[in-house]
Amino acid sequence: MATFRYAARDVTGRVITGSTTAESEVSVIAKLQEMGYYVTNVEEQAPRFSLSTLLRQVRGVGLRDLAVFFRQFSTMVNAGLPMIRALSVLEAQTENPRLQQIVGQVRTDVQEGTSLSEAMARHPRAFSTLHVSLVRAGEVGGVLDEVMQRLAVFTEKDVELRNKIRAAVTYPLAIFVFAMGIIFFLVFFILPQFIGFFEGLGLVLPLPTRIMIGSTRFLTRFWYLIIVASAVGVYLLRGYIRSTQGQWTMDRLKLRVPIFGALVRKVVIARFSRTFATLISSGVPIMQALEVVGHATGNRVIMEAVDNVRNSIREGESITVPLQASGFFPPLVVQMTSVGEETGRLDEMLGRVADFYEAEVTTTLDQLTSILEPILIVFLGGIIAFIVLSFYLPLYQLITSVGG
Repeated sequence: MATFRYAARDVTGRVITGSTTAESEVSVIAKLQEMGYYVTNVEEQAPRFSLSTLLRQVRGVGLRDLAVFFRQFSTMVNAGLPMIRALSVLEAQTENPRLQQIVGQVRTDVQEGTSLSEAMARHPRAFSTLHVSLVRAGEVGGVLDEVMQRLAVFTEKDVELRNKIRAAVTYPLAIFVFAMGIIFFLVFFILPQFIGFFEGLGLVLPLPTRIMIGSTRFLTRFWYLIIVASAVGVYLLRGYIRSTQGQWTMDRLKLRVPIFGALVRKVVIARFSRTFATLISSGVPIMQALEVVGHATGNRVIMEAVDNVRNSIREGESITVPLQASGFFPPLVVQMTSVGEETGRLDEMLGRVADFYEAEVTTTLDQLTSILEPILIVFLGGIIAFIVLSFYLPLYQLITSVGG
């Protein structure tokens, strides 16, 4: 695949310029003609290396890119554009190089007779099972534009939720990194200068000073062993987390850890409710929807609970009974689901549950931020106070002995 720079005119005579990736110049001209453009110039661009280009190539397809893709696709299908032409326009307009390549492959597959959902399913790293299931339901029901609209809204809400979590964590993390930087500077550059002075005083050093000297010597002499041990520990931990038992243990720990467990639980419930509501409203069968929902939560404990719900429904029970029996879903979720089943408005009730818990996530994040900030400040202040005390006590002993 090469990059081509093109110039063309639309039906009104307006000059259109841009760049796209294709196998040949002929492919670029054919693609632009399908979009209704009159091509005036096509030139292949020489590949240029830059750090930004490399990062764009390796970063993959993000949720924000997908949200824009679904929103634009919905608009064009709703406007009556043929699917092939819509995909061609999207391929030309997409800024993410990886997504642009995937859209081009999807367009080629659709041209060869493959359904859109099957073509998207061939790219699981970009389009999840949720995306494929919804598109398949839209194709069967003839409401592909509505499904794309729902996918856009769903993805945008997911991006918004992730951004809120990222924004809430950024400031406390910055404080922690700043604190570690100060400690590193003191331990490796300042404290070693005073160790010889303290030991040459001829005094019995106080316990805080002895602890400081011992810690400083250990860190400065065996820092490489600490790095190696940390790397090995991280490697082993990652290997365990990737195992089935490790994933189960970590997902269970995430739900039970103090303070953060409540936040994780609310995030999972919001994602469960939003995904379930989107699937049901798009016409996906409930058993298939539950299968997709379980994987969408990203938590094995919840996946097992959802599997139990599917098994109970298969045996003739309602959704409410196994949800309540799982012990994970709060009474609000159970009651709203029950009302939705009784009134035939399950998607609407689940949507309200998702709205409620997304708001709860925002509130919880604000509370956690207000709690973490003073904790980190006290942590930093405590370490600095300990170091100052370790400096002060030997000097106080020296002044006292001289004065006596």
